[in-house]
Amino acid sequence: MRKKILCYLSFFLVLFSIAGFAQKENLKTKTPVIDKSIIKGYPVNPFKDTLFYVFNKVGSFSAENRAKAIESRIKLLYENHVFDAGSLKIVRSDISLDIVYEDDLVIMSVLNSDAQSENKSVHEIANRNYKAIKKEIIYQNENFSLLPKRIGFTALLIIILGFVLFVVSKVFNKIKNRISIHKEKYFKGFNYNNITILSPEKQLFLAIRMLWIIKLFTLLLIVYFTLPVLFYIFPATKVYTTTILRWTLTPVKSALLGIIDFLPNLFRIVVIVLIFRYSLKIVKFFVDEINKENIKVDGFYSDWAKPTFNIIRFLAYAFMLVIIFPYLPGSDSPIFKGVSVFVGVLFSLGSSNAIANMVAGLVITYMRPFKIGDFIKIGDVSGEVIEKTALVTRIRTPKFEDITIPNATVLSSTSTNYSANTKNDTHGLLIHTTVTIGYDVPWKDIYKALIDAALKTEMIQPVPAPFVLQTSLDDFYVSYQINVYTREPNKQSLIYSSLHQNIQDSFNEAGIEIMSPHYNAWRDGNKTTIPENYFSADKPSGYFDNEKKDIMH
Repeated sequence: MRKKILCYLSFFLVLFSIAGFAQKENLKTKTPVIDKSIIKGYPVNPFKDTLFYVFNKVGSFSAENRAKAIESRIKLLYENHVFDAGSLKIVRSDISLDIVYEDDLVIMSVLNSDAQSENKSVHEIANRNYKAIKKEIIYQNENFSLLPKRIGFTALLIIILGFVLFVVSKVFNKIKNRISIHKEKYFKGFNYNNITILSPEKQLFLAIRMLWIIKLFTLLLIVYFTLPVLFYIFPATKVYTTTILRWTLTPVKSALLGIIDFLPNLFRIVVIVLIFRYSLKIVKFFVDEINKENIKVDGFYSDWAKPTFNIIRFLAYAFMLVIIFPYLPGSDSPIFKGVSVFVGVLFSLGSSNAIANMVAGLVITYMRPFKIGDFIKIGDVSGEVIEKTALVTRIRTPKFEDITIPNATVLSSTSTNYSANTKNDTHGLLIHTTVTIGYDVPWKDIYKALIDAALKTEMIQPVPAPFVLQTSLDDFYVSYQINVYTREPNKQSLIYSSLHQNIQDSFNEAGIEIMSPHYNAWRDGNKTTIPENYFSADKPSGYFDNEKKDIMH
């Protein structure tokens, strides 16, 4: 019995010794087995074949997100680069070993936590993943290279671009041919107030030139927006896509944002313009009524209405510009202010004479020395006023010469208005001419002859009747002045010519010789100065008595 008990004790002792030794050896040599239920690995399979697993998260970046990020970088390396195996390296950082391509693209980082999860060193995991990535990309490039596809896409895009350019060019050429064929239908010239501004041929030329510009702009625009697509096909030139689009989209974006920001100020400007515009319309209504003399204001002449309205309109628009100036885009920029000051200085230095003429024109307007259509004399210039502007006055002489006189000259000169008293409520313009007759002729006969001549003259007023004035009693003759009224001051030359003709006829019919101021003759039987057809039957010869000899002056 004792032997049995000793045998059992010896057996259990040996058994426990073997178990303890085995447990000790197992602690030294056994590799920890990863419990999949506790730590889950996420495969990295960018091309459907798993390269390795990711077990650990980094900060808030989960293991699953790390695996997807590594997949996307491997695909990016395959798609966007002409792969150079020598550029894929393992680089040590402060806390990890990084698998890097060309020193700028980090494919993945291997940390100590990754090594602990797989019970391997960081170097072992980094080398394993490095080789797997390198081998897989080389395999994909050798069997599934994208270069032929990219070349094919490029060729196809160029063909499509050429076709589109060809079609667009054909469309514009057809439009041009249609315009040229039907030019009589589309182009009839542009006239304004009987002035030909654009002839049909000029319109056709401008239309074809404008069409050519639009065509060129359209073709360039198509090519411009096709280039980013071409550059996007090849990874090495993909960066130019963003650059080209930025050249276009950045200014467009800035312009759109500027327009959007300007909309409130634009609304203010529109409101201000509408207020001033309709206010001026109300003022213009009263101005037109005053001009038509439907409204009469004491001390305000109807011909002042339009000039006054022009002044009010100018001042109103100037005040309106002052109000809307702060709302204009760029009005507060230094460049805008500098240009405004520069323009103001130029205007001040170069417009002194213009301003003087404008002020003179304003003064002349309210002095009312003449109006358009009046026959006036300024200095040595006589003629009809055909235009009055803020700067000059234009006169058309009886010889149809258009003379331009600055308003400053008009204001500083003496002006004579022959049309001021030719309205229906006045007698008209009084014109006169002088004839000198010797003392041997009775003044009553001269009066009668002059009045008869005046009444035969066209364009004179019979009422009031013409009258004669003796203006001087000289040494050898008397000066007689015939005065007549007329309402045609712009035809004075014709009136004077007709009056002088009739005076000669009337004097010849009355037997009165016009022998002064200077006329010498020996009266020894020669003919008188009166033509023969003026003699009546009782005076047939028209000769003096040969026995008489006179010297007449």
